Amino acid sequence: MNESRGPADAIRAAVQQFGEIAGRQPDGVTGVRAAEGGGWSILVDVVELERVPASTSVLATYRVDVDRDGVLQSYERLRRYTRGATDH
Repeated sequence: MNESRGPADAIRAAVQQFGEIAGRQPDGVTGVRAAEGGGWSILVDVVELERVPASTSVLATYRVDVDRDGVLQSYERLRRYTRGATDH
């Protein structure tokens, strides 16, 4: 591919590949930013532990990095939290 992907394409590629590799489907995308070299860094939230009531489920935010062609380069968990929690 000659041109780097836009953020929407990068998000789709990151979510698909992260789901395949990590075995978890993201619950949502909470951030995206351009990375050096034309790639993208995407923040995805994932349900790691379903609980009842749902407000007590445990979620995690992962940073997923894709290159300019949308190929996953890395991912890492940044934080875990309960669904009902808010940032301070």
